[in-house]
Amino acid sequence: MMSKPKICNRCALPATFPGILFDGSGVCNFCLEYKETTSKPAKKAEYRQKFETLIKEYRGTGAYDALMCYSGGKDSTHTLSILTEKYGISVLAVTVDNGFVSEQAYKNIRTVVENLAVDHIFLKPRFDVLSRIFRHCATHDIYSRKSLERASSICTSCMAIVKYSTLRLALEKDIPMIVYGWSPGQSPVTSSIIKNNPRIVKMMQKSLYDPMNRIAGSDIEPYFLEDKHFAGAYRFPYYVHPLAFLGYDEEAIYKNISRFGWKPPGDTDANSTNCLLNSFANMVHKRRLGFHAYAYELSNLIRGGYLERHVALARLDRPDNLEIISMVKAKLGIRGDSTD
Repeated sequence: MMSKPKICNRCALPATFPGILFDGSGVCNFCLEYKETTSKPAKKAEYRQKFETLIKEYRGTGAYDALMCYSGGKDSTHTLSILTEKYGISVLAVTVDNGFVSEQAYKNIRTVVENLAVDHIFLKPRFDVLSRIFRHCATHDIYSRKSLERASSICTSCMAIVKYSTLRLALEKDIPMIVYGWSPGQSPVTSSIIKNNPRIVKMMQKSLYDPMNRIAGSDIEPYFLEDKHFAGAYRFPYYVHPLAFLGYDEEAIYKNISRFGWKPPGDTDANSTNCLLNSFANMVHKRRLGFHAYAYELSNLIRGGYLERHVALARLDRPDNLEIISMVKAKLGIRGDSTD
């Protein structure tokens, strides 16, 4: 039986994580290089003020004040409640259905948007297209090694479709902000408000579009921007990740969202509260790259003081749900154990 790799004594990164080094005390270089200034109250207050200034400047200038990428998970539900209750802005919530949304997450989405009186759209890309991409990603790493430090190939593909299909919708509806419910472990405060630059967007889209296009061809075009979107007639929105500067406390989040009838799914893995595909994607990532796809995010949460180390380690060590993984593989048409 293979022994577990050494883990940093301060965070949750294993010795198999790319570029990791340990000092004599068993602390990794990522922890030693971490700058606490990004999590200090003054920095958060600075970005909270930037967000509130954006709201004042752009309120009422588009069809909606913000488009919320709403997965139905705990963090995006909490963020949606902040937008509507704390700031009173007009929101269009959009859920991209990848074919693996937990049934309880479906119920949560419908219940929450009704209780918060928010307009909502389910966008369901063709499953035959998605399954081709997910199947390929189960056996091939189609993105840069650097990008795979933060997410699996399967999740990176899924999030690319979410990101660019919602950006396309925001452009065509002239919505000035796109909001995500990302945790501070996914997006630090210094990256929590970004003005989209069309040239950079086009370059970043190409790095994701091209690998998926080689798998699924032109069938993916509806989920990405076209040349017309870069021609100057559209106003590119801001990306905002409010949880980085408005505080992040999981116990408080669960308490808040329960007010709207939100209930935790019983069939998702330890690092998701909406998606069944996540279990399979994490298993594949661990087998292919040797570390958990959530190790980076959870380690950032530990360093920022948002999560205790033993809680993070327990999430990363939780056994795979083989029943859910079998269901996912069957739906994708993957036979046997052909994921290595």
